[in-house]
Amino acid sequence: MNRKITVLTLCALLLALCASAAAQQPGKIPRIGFLFVNFPSSTPARYEAFRQGLRELGYVEGKNIVIESRYAEGKVDRLPALLDELVRLKVDVIVTTGPSGTRAAKEASVTIPIVMSADIDPVGSGFVASLARPAGNITGLSSLSPELSGKRLELLREIVPRLARVAVLGTSTVPGNAQALRETELAARAFKVKLQYLDVLDAKDIEAAFRAASKERADGVLVLTGQVLNSHRTQVVDLAVKSRLPAIYNLPEFVEAGGLVSYAANSTDLYRRAAVYVDKILKGAKPADLPVEQPTKFEFIINLKAAKQIGLTIPPNVLVRADKVIK
Repeated sequence: MNRKITVLTLCALLLALCASAAAQQPGKIPRIGFLFVNFPSSTPARYEAFRQGLRELGYVEGKNIVIESRYAEGKVDRLPALLDELVRLKVDVIVTTGPSGTRAAKEASVTIPIVMSADIDPVGSGFVASLARPAGNITGLSSLSPELSGKRLELLREIVPRLARVAVLGTSTVPGNAQALRETELAARAFKVKLQYLDVLDAKDIEAAFRAASKERADGVLVLTGQVLNSHRTQVVDLAVKSRLPAIYNLPEFVEAGGLVSYAANSTDLYRRAAVYVDKILKGAKPADLPVEQPTKFEFIINLKAAKQIGLTIPPNVLVRADKVIK
């Protein structure tokens, strides 16, 4: 009997020591997989906005959070391999930066929570059942890009009062392209503007699109969202200047690269808010229970240097409404 008591006592002591040692071990540091479709230098302000959002929530990289960044460098076919790496690292959350990345992440895992930092059409792309009830492992933010296409045409018409023909550059295989084109067509009918849609599926199509626009005597260009166009924005901007065509873009990076005008949701605000989703998920919330948010801040940017290059004067009533003017 005494021997049994001794053995039981020793077992109890060992269990207590193990529990004490486990309690003293530091907690698991959460890992965030951040997936970029483009190059590291493509959108540094957005990435920094996300990191700033985490800092505002009390996260310190290397101390209580780890960010595993992966870059496809504009090559969509690299996304599956990059996601395999993140899955093997057992990241707690994957943050995506566009529909191509979100689709690849969805195919890579149905259990790891996925946060969209700025998706153009989450419902149309099949990423969520609805904005209010995502119903899966994906949530985050919508950029409303397709819905803003009509507004972009309206702004282009204000900048070019005699606007009659507009070349629309887009990529038909991109989710949200069809909706963006519908919104543009609705605005075009209201303004009595004729549209010329030019499908850009590959980089080699960009120059051909501008030749076609010039041949049809376009008065301006409207650029829709698309990985090919975004990745080759410098070429797009240069060709618009060379063709002396006023162009309005869907991202501020085009204007920063020398483009004329952009109107879009404030991207840095969207990325900062993506950090809030990550925080909620790390604290136990399920993506299915977190409604997809739409943008609340928008940016209208004008590049006066680009206007001068094509001999265009921006009307004063348009200029005063700009959130940012590049001189």
